[in-house]
Amino acid sequence: MNKEEIFALITKHAGEVIPRLEQHDFQWTDSLRALGANSIDRSEIVMMTLEVMELDIPLAETIRAENIGELAALLHSKSVGAQA
Repeated sequence: MNKEEIFALITKHAGEVIPRLEQHDFQWTDSLRALGANSIDRSEIVMMTLEVMELDIPLAETIRAENIGELAALLHSKSVGAQA
């Protein structure tokens, strides 16, 4: 998966977890926290994304991502590393 596909996956899951975000026009700089996702919501969004990507990394590694774009980039780097 490329970064754009991962970004789309994260935003899809965000809309599923937080229905009021289903029609939101997500930007790479959007923060899930700023969009109203609490820690449980954010964990669920990340877990759903990791499951689809078949990626097994600790959730703690995703905490450093400040926004959706950084999260997509982080997950992309982990998926590329997992394939090597």
